[in-house]
Amino acid sequence: AALKAQLDNRLFGQHLAKDVVLKAVLGFSNNPSPKKPLMLSLHGWAGTGKNFLSQILAEQVHPAGLRSKFVHLFLATLHFPHHDQVKLYKEQLQNWIRGNVSACPSSVFIFDEMDKMHPGVIDAIKPFLDYYEEVDGVSYRKAIFIFLSNAGGDLINKAALDFWSSGKRREDIQLKDLEPLLSVGVFNNKNSGLWHSSIIDRNLIDYFVPFLPLEQRHVKMCVRAEMTARGYAVDEEIVQAVADEMTYFPKEQKIYSDKGCKTVQAKLDIHED
Repeated sequence: AALKAQLDNRLFGQHLAKDVVLKAVLGFSNNPSPKKPLMLSLHGWAGTGKNFLSQILAEQVHPAGLRSKFVHLFLATLHFPHHDQVKLYKEQLQNWIRGNVSACPSSVFIFDEMDKMHPGVIDAIKPFLDYYEEVDGVSYRKAIFIFLSNAGGDLINKAALDFWSSGKRREDIQLKDLEPLLSVGVFNNKNSGLWHSSIIDRNLIDYFVPFLPLEQRHVKMCVRAEMTARGYAVDEEIVQAVADEMTYFPKEQKIYSDKGCKTVQAKLDIHED
């Protein structure tokens, strides 16, 4: 219930991601003996809410969220920068995960910038994601792994635009319209850390979660939420002004914000006085 309330109040324009994650987490947390860890792969353009959702999810498992010593965030460009160090990264990653799950079985691991990860690195964690009782005396079945990636964003945007063009409601887009596209697209995308990954090959990702591009009405929701979070009264003129400063695509129709809600905070700063 707490997770649902958080998602309803803080994540805008993502009916699919909300539904999928709620069902996945509910099923996983209600299962006394899951057969494998929960593995979610979140896809979509920047600013659509992937980081936000993974933070909300981490807070539900460990109240301190990203500040908890049981929640671990990896950034591809920071933690795995060099192509010639892949072998070393794989060893470090295995040791790190083994040590942390030994200390806390319900550890949460978030891998951001999967689209910038060197192919092969992430396959190091495959043994921990598989259907094993234990690996070297450690059970990983209560852990949660989350991948965040811009890869597949173009496929999602095109599907959303096709729906719009044919006069269908955004809310009618279903997971089955996007998930097959995503798993194949990401597997075959050479610029993705999941390129030809055994994790996809072995069907170890429970859900590929699509984040749709945000329309102006969703950007306005983000602005209102940010104003409320700062303790301001919501001023609709400012809401409109911030939304108008965003850039939208396609060029002619200007339906979707090309940065989602990513620059809302910075743009609101300008209007503060």
